[in-house]
Amino acid sequence: MKPAAFDLSFAGSLDEALGAIAGSDGAKPVSGGCSLGPMLNLRLARPSALVDLRRVSELRALNRSATFLEIGAGWTHAEFEDGVVPDVSAGLMRRVAHGIAYRAVRNRGTIGGSLAHADPAADWISTMAVLDARLTLRGPAGMREVAMGDFMIAAYTTVLAPDELLTAVRVPVLSGSAKVGYHKICRKTGEFAQAIGAVVLDGGSGLARVVAGAVEAPPLVLAGAGAALAAGDPAGALVVANAEIDTALAGLPEAFRAIHKVAVERAFSDAGI
Repeated sequence: MKPAAFDLSFAGSLDEALGAIAGSDGAKPVSGGCSLGPMLNLRLARPSALVDLRRVSELRALNRSATFLEIGAGWTHAEFEDGVVPDVSAGLMRRVAHGIAYRAVRNRGTIGGSLAHADPAADWISTMAVLDARLTLRGPAGMREVAMGDFMIAAYTTVLAPDELLTAVRVPVLSGSAKVGYHKICRKTGEFAQAIGAVVLDGGSGLARVVAGAVEAPPLVLAGAGAALAAGDPAGALVVANAEIDTALAGLPEAFRAIHKVAVERAFSDAGI
């Protein structure tokens, strides 16, 4: 199929992009187009206009401090994979980027587009949840910052207003002693995950988090498991994680819960915890 007719404009700046979105009822921003493109062709999405963001230099900024790296939303998965974007997450972001779909997709898809699309099975959704990242949103009313845990409301649904753009992701700088693990279960390489497990343990920054992702909803931040990890009890953390998964996914089939438990357990193993 072909998409329904729409107008296309190319924004040269963030203000221009925001103005174009606000000035056209039903306009959608597009960067890599890896998710929106197929939806347009299937006519699952029928925006009146598209605003191309690839020329917006503000979305390609990198700002680093001693405690965080702020990454513009326009950086591609391939640029994480290739080390163009500095990896302050003890190797986690680079490894995750390498496992996203196929190289052709990684060359065009962007971190901001993936997060804004909010597919529960997408890698960046779970990765930013386990890193406790913060997202910068900008609209006509100005700029606001939200925690990753508050950003995604449900599958494909976020707190982004129709006239707002996700402009940057703020990731904490992990220490040299940090342990990170990530495991996703797919039927074959390149497909979206059926289950994701992610863990970060960093005594230097005090970050201890465990996440179960690809749960057909926002990622499950397993707070009890994280607390057990922080207390130095990795074996107990796994037991607590399994119990938390059972509770959070109680209405879903046992096999669905089991595959997420396996993903989390393998993330622990991957981290050497």
